[in-house]
Amino acid sequence: MKLTSQEEYGLRCILSLARRQAQEAALVRMGAAGGSSASAPLTIGQIAELEGFSTEYAGKLMGILTRAGLVESVRGRHGGYRLARPARAICVSEVLAALGDKLYRPTETCDRFSGDSSFCVHSNTCSIRSLWSGLQLLLDWVLSRTTLHDLVATNESNMAEWMRSQFEALTQLAAKAPAPAGDGINVTLVAPGARSVEPAES
Repeated sequence: MKLTSQEEYGLRCILSLARRQAQEAALVRMGAAGGSSASAPLTIGQIAELEGFSTEYAGKLMGILTRAGLVESVRGRHGGYRLARPARAICVSEVLAALGDKLYRPTETCDRFSGDSSFCVHSNTCSIRSLWSGLQLLLDWVLSRTTLHDLVATNESNMAEWMRSQFEALTQLAAKAPAPAGDGINVTLVAPGARSVEPAES
């Protein structure tokens, strides 16, 4: 359960395009640039230099993102790559899905760690699988709500506060969910630094 180099560097590449889009939008607002809504593209060489790896690898990553419809190539003397949509309309989960896969997939993990048997001895009742699956759901929820614009507009110093707001929203959502029937397990989500949300009394 970890990010691959392709996912990490690919996300960095597309963020460089999102930063360019934001810079150009700021210039338009100040009247220092033309009124075109399309941002000026970045070349493979510029992206590679900005992110600190080879042009060959940058080209491979941009090819993947282009085929996924997240970026578009611009031909010509001043060509290169730019976002296919506004940064606010591209979420991180989309980018990671194009570059790789989910961090956890139950069937793959169970098959890989089945011991000497053809299937895991805990296939029917596995609390570990439930833990990883729950964490993947939480991760999917946050990443699907996080756009490239959010990452560009949020620096490291205030990212912790931004993440806190995401967990608080998730906590409120969980508090409104219907209680499980029977003797189901009741899971309470707690935002970092916040008090737990107590289940309502019946």
